[in-house]
Amino acid sequence: MAKKLKLKIVTPERLVFEEMVDQVSLPTTLGEITVLPDHIPLITALTSGDVVAFTNGEHVPMAIVGGFLEVKKNGEDITEVAVLADFAEHVSEITEEKVEKAKLRAEELKKQMENKEHVDFEHFEAELERSLTRVKIADKWRTKKYRK
Repeated sequence: MAKKLKLKIVTPERLVFEEMVDQVSLPTTLGEITVLPDHIPLITALTSGDVVAFTNGEHVPMAIVGGFLEVKKNGEDITEVAVLADFAEHVSEITEEKVEKAKLRAEELKKQMENKEHVDFEHFEAELERSLTRVKIADKWRTKKYRK
């Protein structure tokens, strides 16, 4: 039997994904990496983009915004990959309605930014990044095959 990774993706709100997978590709602040079984231990920051797990010949894409990645071995010689993200959702959860709302919200936030006296820039940036990531990842995976 081929070795697998134990992938777990968590946000402050919920457990998004927990499953044994063959490999996973992630967007780190230093570039995209792919983690395979027996990967060396690693802790790194993540950036916005798509996390793509590959299992049983199928891609399982998820959109994420920020967070951290930890790769480690557990006592049973299984490589564990933990993603602690600020925001994450499976591509199938990103409906056309959510994409439209994200586009409208991004435009609204840009208008609010013009009034610099009343803007919480940290909150603005986080919301804008979440909206734009949803749109970008939904567009990227719209025509590709993936597991729902």
